[in-house]
Amino acid sequence: AEGLNLCTSGSATSCEECLLIHPKCAWCSKEEFGSTKSITSRCDFLQNLIANGCAGAIENPSSSISVVKNVPLSSKGSGQTHLDVTQITPQKVALNLRPGDQTSFRVQVRQVEDYPVDLYYLMDLSLSMNDDLDNIRNLGTKLAEEMRKLTSNFRLGFGSFVDKNISPFSYTAPRYQNNPCIGYKLFPSCVPSFGFRHLLSLTDKVDRFNEEVQKQKVSRNRDAPEGGFDAILQAAVCKEKIGWRKEASHLLVFTTDDVPHIALDGKLGGLVQPHDGQCHLNEANEYSASSQLDYPSLALLGEKLSENNIHLIFAVTKSHYVLYKNFTALIPGTTVEILHKDSKNIIELIVKAYNSIRSKVELTVWDSPEDIGLTFTATCQDGLSYPGLRKCGDLKIGDTVSFEVAVEARSCPTEDTSHAFTIKPAGFRDTLEVAVTYNCLCGCTGRAAPASGKCSGNGTYACGLCECDAGYLGAKCECEEGASGDMHQAMCREAEGKPLCSGRGECSCNQCLCYESEFGNIYGPFCECDDFSCARYKGVLCSGHGECHCGECKCHAGYIGDNCNCSTETDGCVSSDGQMCSGRGTCVCGKCQCTEPGAFGETCEKCPTCPGVCSTKRDCIECKLFNSGRLADNQTCQKHCKDEIITTVDVLETDDPNAILCAYPVNNCVMKFTYSELASGKSNLTVLKEPACSSAPSAVTIVLAVIGSVVLIGIILLGLWKLLVTIHDRREFDRFQTGGARARYEMASNPLYRKPISTHNVEFTFNKLNKSYNGTVD
Repeated sequence: AEGLNLCTSGSATSCEECLLIHPKCAWCSKEEFGSTKSITSRCDFLQNLIANGCAGAIENPSSSISVVKNVPLSSKGSGQTHLDVTQITPQKVALNLRPGDQTSFRVQVRQVEDYPVDLYYLMDLSLSMNDDLDNIRNLGTKLAEEMRKLTSNFRLGFGSFVDKNISPFSYTAPRYQNNPCIGYKLFPSCVPSFGFRHLLSLTDKVDRFNEEVQKQKVSRNRDAPEGGFDAILQAAVCKEKIGWRKEASHLLVFTTDDVPHIALDGKLGGLVQPHDGQCHLNEANEYSASSQLDYPSLALLGEKLSENNIHLIFAVTKSHYVLYKNFTALIPGTTVEILHKDSKNIIELIVKAYNSIRSKVELTVWDSPEDIGLTFTATCQDGLSYPGLRKCGDLKIGDTVSFEVAVEARSCPTEDTSHAFTIKPAGFRDTLEVAVTYNCLCGCTGRAAPASGKCSGNGTYACGLCECDAGYLGAKCECEEGASGDMHQAMCREAEGKPLCSGRGECSCNQCLCYESEFGNIYGPFCECDDFSCARYKGVLCSGHGECHCGECKCHAGYIGDNCNCSTETDGCVSSDGQMCSGRGTCVCGKCQCTEPGAFGETCEKCPTCPGVCSTKRDCIECKLFNSGRLADNQTCQKHCKDEIITTVDVLETDDPNAILCAYPVNNCVMKFTYSELASGKSNLTVLKEPACSSAPSAVTIVLAVIGSVVLIGIILLGLWKLLVTIHDRREFDRFQTGGARARYEMASNPLYRKPISTHNVEFTFNKLNKSYNGTVD
């Protein structure tokens, strides 16, 4: 659309400047181009230049790529020619980049089967590791047996460390010189402290490992931290003495029960010289610079381990696991495992760490130029693309993964400059070398003609324009600087009645010379444009995502809006199931705006009240608990269900008002679960351990049930009839008794019903034989 053309901004005064504006901008080098009455920009989109009559004279270079070396991937590692094993393809690529014009190529990586392994065992021999030393005296034989199940070509080496033999790290008083354990009742005898001692170069004769371990004795240092990082660095850089093979996978097992000293700790002992990253093993294979150089930094360790393709395995006790786990984030290609206090699980630990290393591939970039932008898109075993990811996990030996590498030059370096960088899987010896040249010059520039007649003999003609010599101006260098006149001034007005050079410049020889401004650049044929009068967002011109051209923001790719504050990227709106905003909202300016009532979350993925949420959670339950369903693939399940916390119960509680009860059929049964959102943003799923099943009733059961129901109803009806009859009979009986009581009363008050006999009592007293008697005579 008009007004949105980045190329015709008027800021490009040469072909090279035009190419830098935008990768789709092209330059017309035709001598007679455009109309004398209007200004037609030579810098425009290709289709516009062709439409304006510039076909055949257009400069429009583009980025290109050529594969220089592309040996196919190998399928097996151990054989007669180990150096011919290829685990990355291609091996060499040449890029010719135009700034802003992105180009890409595909890299494939495969962990081949039966790859040779070199394992160097680096052990802490401080006093607290005495019981561990006893338990690894026959480690070589047992470890070789286990590792040969994974590779037929295995070699083993051994080294030990304690700490710098200077104060305050070790006991340095004369009485402790030969035995720093003097006076220590629990362990009265031990060897003097040392920084690092290389004891056995890598060898396939594992009996020699056992012999060397048998000879070792522990030492004693003063402070708790150990000097293990000194030992790691020497084991990494002293390649010849250690015996690392180019064609093998390098494992460095570091065992300790305490924290390490790191860079700057050496200042406590007066060591101010930083570690130089070089090998300092003397003829006795001991670290000779232990008392001269400071401890190495994590960055230096990571650099040297990566340079020498070494996988570092931290085997540490549980109390220090978190610290060393944090180290793995700072040192690429490093893993950490928990070591038992007596080292009894060391073989299991090494095998587990080796399998973990072989199950993932991570690309690293070396010596990337500052003006080169790299973006990666990983395609792992699930076949899905993961933009911005440069590693794949959960791989099996022999699996092939690929990475799309997009390369873009941000600017043009000095003339004839070329760069190179290396892409390398962490811990691999295989590399991809990328050579970069820059396509920043126009072809017409090489055909420039000095003192050309097309420029009135006062300038150089190149790419359709005159570059005037000092003191000359004009389209054809026809005017001397300082000349003036009405005719010349008329050519400096954008329209009749408007000020000369828009009031922001001086007219000289029909050409505006724009003023300088402290705010930015003023430009244009009539000084009508500038690069600072554009919309701002939060005080930032064009939000920092665009360029200001002639009062209008020209947004960078991926941004729109008057002030370029709205991103068109939708990656942040894609939910884990691949839908835009989980199908519950719209993506606006790179962020989801949820439209479904009750939906929330960065991708509207949380919605307890939405229909269909139960089926979404069902997929996670099936893949995580039963390894079934459409997400059964482990990597797909982990990706889509990473925020689901699933617990199983015998009895499902449904009284939580914030929990949604879900159910789905499983083989004539019903699986029930509840779903609720936690404050952390994760989902809590509570699932029955077993589906609730109920068998279908038989025909006999149905018939009996019907008969029983009929009988029951009959009994109930009979009971009701009996109750009504009883109530009625009692009422009649009560009425009869009331009538009888009334009849007895009437009989008692009637004289005709009196008894015919009357009884009277007479009181008398008499003496008989001097005895008195009382009695009654009838």
